[in-house]
Amino acid sequence: MVQGRCSAVAATVLLCCLLLHFEVAQSASFTVGGRGGWTFNAAAWPKGKRFKAGDTLVFNYNPSIHNVVAVNRAGYKSCKAPKGAKVFKSGKDQIKLKKGQNFFMCNYIGHCQAGMKIAVTAA
Repeated sequence: MVQGRCSAVAATVLLCCLLLHFEVAQSASFTVGGRGGWTFNAAAWPKGKRFKAGDTLVFNYNPSIHNVVAVNRAGYKSCKAPKGAKVFKSGKDQIKLKKGQNFFMCNYIGHCQAGMKIAVTAA
């Protein structure tokens, strides 16, 4: 009886590990802006790319002159970060996409207006 329970627990643990591995293996990493990194006129960068929930966006930039702010649709359209918006400022930020729409911008004066923003939809 104990041996049966141990086998069931071992099988469950193995199944969980395989599912976790499968999910990790299925996620992708995208460098925002490509080789040029996170900079002006980035708004068109997502076009033609397919994103999934769990994919990672990598934002490479000079942290003394840029940042990344996760915003909502209104913040994206107005180029104004809502109160409490998450601000990233390492210069090598890695942000995991959530299912649905994800919006990011630089909130340094004039940067968002110069196209330093992206909208990404993750399936």
